[in-house]
Amino acid sequence: MNKATAIEKKSCRLKSIGTVNGLTKISILSVFAYVIMFIEIPIFFLPGFLKIDFSDLPALIGGLALGPAAGIMIEFIKNLLHFITKTTTGGVGEFANFLVGIALIIPASISYQKYRTKKGAMAGIIVGVITMSVVGALANYYMLLPFYAKVMPLEQIISLSAAANDAIVDIKTLVLYGVVPFNLIKGIMVAILTGFLYKKLSPILKTR
Repeated sequence: MNKATAIEKKSCRLKSIGTVNGLTKISILSVFAYVIMFIEIPIFFLPGFLKIDFSDLPALIGGLALGPAAGIMIEFIKNLLHFITKTTTGGVGEFANFLVGIALIIPASISYQKYRTKKGAMAGIIVGVITMSVVGALANYYMLLPFYAKVMPLEQIISLSAAANDAIVDIKTLVLYGVVPFNLIKGIMVAILTGFLYKKLSPILKTR
């Protein structure tokens, strides 16, 4: 594929998500993501406040089918709805969730849009999972944990986390042994579910 063709295809994708049909698909996927956000699964060997939800799944599927801009929009709308209706962090949690979500979606969708192969999608998703874990660690270290420390003493947060994993003794080990494994597990699970669902849903999402 030459550069001109790639630019033309990118322009077409951007135009398509700006149509009524494209915006409708993004809206539907955003609502699904918002609803899924309330279904949380705890992991017994991780701190109790780290619970997996699969709300990045509709955004990743949307990003692969409609392009990275669509995935970003789905993540934004999902978190905006959650901020309006359910926030307990003053928007800090939603902002961090948005950053972590797009860290997964952007590499995956760009790689798939460029190569249009299963290998291209897998390579992008692997990079996305790693990026998601790094961004999640930074977001928790610099944003979420300092915020929660204003509500609950950091020592108490670490003590509760140590009950699940005694390797956690301070904020750095909480991020290293709690947040990083959490995002790796979440990213891998979302990737596996995407692999099962994408082929079934992509023909519907790609129709104009």
